Parts: sequence; C-alpha cells; structure tokens
Amino acid sequence: MEIEHYNFIKVWILAIISLCYCYYISSKLPKGIFKLISLTPIFIFFLYLPLTISTAYLAGITAFFLSWLANFKLLLLCFDQPPLSPPPSNLFHFISLASLPIKSKQKTPSQNKSQQPQRSILFAIKVLILALLYHCYGHKQNLHKNVVLVMFCVRIYIELELALALAATLARAMFGFEIEPQFNEPYLATSLQDFWGRRWNLMVTSILRPTVYYPIRRISTRLLGSRWSSLPAVVAVFVVSGLMHELIFYYMTRVAPTWEVARFFILHGVAVVAEVVVKKVVPDKMRLHPVVSGALALGFVAVTAVWLFLPQLVRNGVDEKNIGEYSKLMDLIKGLLPF
Repeated sequence: MEIEHYNFIKVWILAIISLCYCYYISSKLPKGIFKLISLTPIFIFFLYLPLTISTAYLAGITAFFLSWLANFKLLLLCFDQPPLSPPPSNLFHFISLASLPIKSKQKTPSQNKSQQPQRSILFAIKVLILALLYHCYGHKQNLHKNVVLVMFCVRIYIELELALALAATLARAMFGFEIEPQFNEPYLATSLQDFWGRRWNLMVTSILRPTVYYPIRRISTRLLGSRWSSLPAVVAVFVVSGLMHELIFYYMTRVAPTWEVARFFILHGVAVVAEVVVKKVVPDKMRLHPVVSGALALGFVAVTAVWLFLPQLVRNGVDEKNIGEYSKLMDLIKGLLPF
C-alpha cells in the first residue's frame, strides 16, 4: 500500500511538471490549432497516468482530476476560454485551477458568513453518516443485499462530496480562492433537470457546458431553431459524460467496458429532454408540485443507478476493495501524524 501511495505521489509530480509546460506554452502561442497541437501530448499523457496506479480509488480520483477535468480545461485553454484563460499570473494558481475540481467565484462575504454554519453542520452530519456506514460494512453479512447496495450508493455520494470539498478547502487554504460548491444538496432536487444541472457535481456541469453543450447548441440552432436547439445539446452532454464515466470505471476495474454506465447517462439525457419538452408545452398550473416531481426524479435516479450505474462496480468488487484501501489509508495517515 505504501508503494502504491508513492506511485500516486509520483504521478502527481509528473502532472504538475506537465502543467508547468502548459502554463509556459499558453503565454507563447496564440489560440487555435497551434496551441492545440502543442498540448496534445499532455492530453495523451493525462490519459495514460491513471493506468500506472493499481489502487481503485486512487486511479479513479486521478482519472477524474486529470483525464477528465484537466484535459477539458486545457482544451478550453487552447481557444482562450475560461477557467484557465486568461492564464492566472501565478503558476501555482494555474496548476490548482487546472488539476483540482475547483472553480473560483467572486467574494460575497455576507452570504458566505450566513451559509457557513449551516454547511458546517451538514458536513459534520455527512461525516458521521459515513463513519456509521463503514461500521455497518463490518456486519454486512447479516444484511440484505439490497440494503448493502443502498449503503454503497449513499457512501459513494458522501465520499465524492467530501473528496471534492477537501480539494476545494486545500485550494482555499493555499491560494486564497473563493470556491464554488461542488454539490448543492442534490437530495433536494425538484426535477431531473434541477438534479443534473444545478445540484449534482457542479464542476462537471460547468466544464461540459462550454466544451459540449454550447457548441452543439450553436449547431442545432441552425437546424432546429432556437426553441428546440437545447435538446440535441443536452443529449450530447450526457453521451460525453457517459463515455468519460466508462473511462474512469475502466481505470478503476481494468475490465473492458460493458457500456451499462453509458446507457445510464444516455437514458438520463433522454429523460431530461422529455422533461424539458413537457415544461415547454404544459402550462405551469398543470405541472406536478415540486415535492412530487422531486421525489419522482430522485426515485428515477436511484432505480436506474441500481440497474445500470452500480453493477459494474459491485461486480468487480470495487466496493470491497474500497473499504480495504480506505482502512489502510487511514492507518497510514495515523502513522504519519505526530499525535
């Protein structure tokens, strides 16, 4: 396990060196094809790096941060698009924005102060729930398999939220960034559109809009007109997201894709499109109450996740490996602490 964490550190040292090159190139070349060609080796390198890590959760984190987010941000940089353009004056700011799932925002002190206690309480509750889930995993042989699966779903969400919150906290502490939240209480969603567009993994949403949604919408506007131009763009976003999730699952399992995860996202893309169409043609007074529509949306997410999203992870024992790897990581961290 210690050797694996050494490999993880080595991978990130190589990633930082690569981003130093990107920072230098971005100031020397104009936007367009030449900058794209100059950064293409980095795109390929960032796709390769997770393959050098065998631990599932470390490979998954690296793939998400580098193979997906960093590559997409660097692609936008090639055409002088945010968040890396204009390039930050500080190299460390550039590396942080490129490699971590963070997005800086304008400071709103009064709003931050009012929301901080509530976020701290919710954070503490989620940590307690996660600790309880890990405790229950020690007795899962006595639990029904569906209960274990629900526990796994909840654990994935909390672990992902806490990991992204930790990355944002480190960036705030080291560089003084004001960070956009990664999640916006997705369990309070009122529709699928609300869940995916405004509540779940907002860093992915913000990076898929300029790289996929806006270009496809511009093209479809010419073909379908402005009223329906968003529909192909929405489907395209979910297709790309599905493919990227298949890639991350491959890094974690090293098993050939079964395309269940891609089908999960395509199905949700079609469902969101249907929801958008209904909202356009059905008057407001005839729509479902937000509480009802939200419950239906969350139920749809849960059922389809059990059907298509989770089986590949469970089938390849990622949940079991994650528990063991997490325990070893905690033991390693405790051994490094001076108290």
